[in-house]
Amino acid sequence: MNKVKKGWLAVQVGLEEEGGFQRFVIPISYLYHSLFKQLLDEAHEVYGYHTNGPLILPCSICDFLRLRARIDNEVNNQQCYQHNLRRHNQLATLSFH
Repeated sequence: MNKVKKGWLAVQVGLEEEGGFQRFVIPISYLYHSLFKQLLDEAHEVYGYHTNGPLILPCSICDFLRLRARIDNEVNNQQCYQHNLRRHNQLATLSFH
């Protein structure tokens, strides 16, 4: 397995009945997102807190990809909003004589 960069986390995603698991590397910030927390709660119900090996997320790969896209989209929208707000505030402080 490849080493995971600081600030990132490797997870195994999949359902046994769908043929196994696929490894993904996600930013640790996902752990604080409400949608991802729901998935962690499901993982706890299925596997408990004490497992050997990587964090396993019990959802289909397709569902995980949709979840990841939704989280990334929300983060990008938030970053755009914050950028626009900073720009607006900078323009508001300019005075023209």
